[in-house]
Amino acid sequence: MNEEGHGSGSRTSPPPLRSRRLALTFEAFHDTYHRGWLRFAHLQVGDADAARTVVDLLCAQLAGGWSHALKQGNVQFYAWALLKEHIAARLEERNHRVALVETAAFASAVTRMLDVTEDRFAVLECGICLYGAIARLPERQYDAVVLRFVLGYPEAEAAALLGVKASTVRSTVSFAKRRMAKDLDIAWETQIGG
Repeated sequence: MNEEGHGSGSRTSPPPLRSRRLALTFEAFHDTYHRGWLRFAHLQVGDADAARTVVDLLCAQLAGGWSHALKQGNVQFYAWALLKEHIAARLEERNHRVALVETAAFASAVTRMLDVTEDRFAVLECGICLYGAIARLPERQYDAVVLRFVLGYPEAEAAALLGVKASTVRSTVSFAKRRMAKDLDIAWETQIGG
C-alpha cells in the first residue's frame, strides 16, 4: 500500500453524483476520511483488496444517499457506522473473524523483537495478549483504542473519524485502558500507557 492507503498506484475515486454541489461536498468528505476508512477496514478484514472493496461499497452507499447522509446529526458518525456494517457483512459472508490479532499483533511483535532480543517469545506473547485484550473491548472502546494506538491517529483525527469530540476519545481510551489492565491482571497506570 502507498501512503494514501491505496494499492500500487490505484486511486479509488468517489462515485459521480447528480448535483455538482453535492458532488463537491461528497468529494471533500471522501478525501478527508477515505484513508482512515481504508486503514481501519484493512486491519479488520486483514486484506488490502478486501478493505478496498468494503470502502468502495461504503463510498457508493454514501454517494448514492449523500443528501440523506447530510441530514444526519453527525455525518462522520453515520459514515463510521456504515463502515462497520460493511466490515461485519464482509466478515460474515467470508465466515471470518476480525483480523486485528493476526495483523496488528504480529506486526507489533516483529517491530519489538528487533529492539528486544533476549526473550523473543515473551515479546510475542505480550503483544498477542495485549491485542487479544483490545479485541475483547466493547465496540466504542475498541474503535478508539484501535484508531489511537494500533493505527496511530492523534486524538483529534480519531475523534473526527468517529464523529465525536477529542475529549470523548480521551475518556473512552482511559476506560479502555482500565478494562484491558483488569483483563490482563496488570496495574494500568504503569503498564498500559498510564
